[in-house]
Amino acid sequence: MSMICQKCRQQLQLPPHDRLSRCECGNSIPLSGRERRLPVRGHGKFGRNSSRTNSLSPSLSVSPEKISYYWFTGLIPVSNRNQRSDSEHSHDSPRLSPSFTKPPPHGKNALCSDSEYSSTNPRLSLIFTKPPPRGKRALLCGVTYKAEKFRLKGTLHDVHSMRDLLLRKFNFSDDSILILAEEEAYKPPTKRNILESFKWLMADLKSGDSLVFYFKGYGLRQPDFNDDELDGFDETICPLDFRTKGMISDNAIDDILVKPLIPGVTLHAIVDACHSGTVLDLPWVYNENKWDDNRPPSGTYKGTSGGRAISFSACKDNQLAAYTSAFCAEKFMTGAMTYTFTNALWENPDITYKGLLDCMHRAIEKVNKARCPLLKVLQRKIDQEPVLSSSEKFNTNMKFKL
Repeated sequence: MSMICQKCRQQLQLPPHDRLSRCECGNSIPLSGRERRLPVRGHGKFGRNSSRTNSLSPSLSVSPEKISYYWFTGLIPVSNRNQRSDSEHSHDSPRLSPSFTKPPPHGKNALCSDSEYSSTNPRLSLIFTKPPPRGKRALLCGVTYKAEKFRLKGTLHDVHSMRDLLLRKFNFSDDSILILAEEEAYKPPTKRNILESFKWLMADLKSGDSLVFYFKGYGLRQPDFNDDELDGFDETICPLDFRTKGMISDNAIDDILVKPLIPGVTLHAIVDACHSGTVLDLPWVYNENKWDDNRPPSGTYKGTSGGRAISFSACKDNQLAAYTSAFCAEKFMTGAMTYTFTNALWENPDITYKGLLDCMHRAIEKVNKARCPLLKVLQRKIDQEPVLSSSEKFNTNMKFKL
């Protein structure tokens, strides 16, 4: 059976028994839903011309009566399809930077391509042909879930805010920052690409290296069957393709990003996602001016190999992270955690770890108190408490640095 992709207008041959097909452009097409038989014109729009044969694209070899179109109603309502915008960020956002536009892959450090993306897509040329730079390097991952009805707004703006912070305040170089995002200038944040990017971040560690991992997207929880969680749940982050490829669990993040840290190497993780309080599975959580023991009941070691891992998370494990326009006069969407984190660092040059956490808490409380009393039903309260965790206890009154 043949059909036309609703997104790129390419003719596809469908397998007879599959329930879900994916076009080379990345568009998912449910095969079990209802279909609409409509003619298509050469310029790609539907028409009511009675002369259907003349309105068909010359590239189509099937009769117009046999052309089937599957509307993408499984994830996005048809009534809202034409109202969506592919641009998530404010017009004031920094421009897209052509980060890591390198030749075709050679060697181990090239990011893997995914079968669901066309080989002609510009994003597949954004790879690494040489090891990551020594000293400071960062992985910034922003997932918008554009093809889903639960898409996130403001993700690209938040990624650019973090990049700007690293470049201008903490003296990271442009070639030391890897960005995964759903834009043509970057690699897509699929599960495979995120895991490969983890390897790039952790490659050839030397004493004195400073690593940063930033994630903006969805986070979920799943039952813990290894007895290594105090609350009985593993926390996860959701890649772009998590519905088909699965999530990345806190156990995997700990194994890949935390345990390999050698003496003299520091990792800072900033995770703006739901249920992200202990998403790195670090053994110590800072709570009310003291460190609480978060080591697993099973006795499994969750620390480093002599280095230090520090995590700032958007909320506790049982809370949801908000993305809102409440912090911005321009009223564009941003993650509450990302905004309060970056804003505190810009306004306080010599801020400490404890001071940074306190500033984030105060900013959220201030927004909640500023809600109009008559509109509190419509203006949802931001119910999240940022969390600081670490692989070891340390003095939180020391200056924050990356």
